Amino acid sequence: MYKKVLLAYDGSVEGRRALREGAKLAQLCGAEVFLLAVVENAPALATLEGGVGISMDEQISAYKAILAEGVERLKAVGFSPTARLGMGAPAQQIAAVAEEIGANLVVVGHRPSGPLARWWFGSVGTYLTDQLRCSVLIAQTEIGDDQFAQLLTPPAA
Repeated sequence: MYKKVLLAYDGSVEGRRALREGAKLAQLCGAEVFLLAVVENAPALATLEGGVGISMDEQISAYKAILAEGVERLKAVGFSPTARLGMGAPAQQIAAVAEEIGANLVVVGHRPSGPLARWWFGSVGTYLTDQLRCSVLIAQTEIGDDQFAQLLTPPAA
């Protein structure tokens, strides 16, 4: 059913959930896997949740490490993912890459936010379902390390 699966990955708990659920689905479908991490365009010095400032170069380096970690997780379960680091607004970058590669499925994590934040910033999931011509999975199923490791062994016939 799905031949090309795009996994949006940011290294967060929600991102790991999306990576695991998307990888399992890709395995079941025998799909090609693409991994995307997006560095948001921000002022020269962005502020992290804890109020600590980080430069754009540091953000890029951090996201390169996150992307490499995601690639290693996928390689450990038998995938040879195509990885890409995007720059810009995450929803728009995910949609652009999905369109470019001809994805059949895009998998993103879900990070709960309040109604004001959704109104002000919008929802990545809503944007993607409005913009894409492929299926979108907003992963919320918790898949533990042991379950993820089971991807290494094919299911019994």
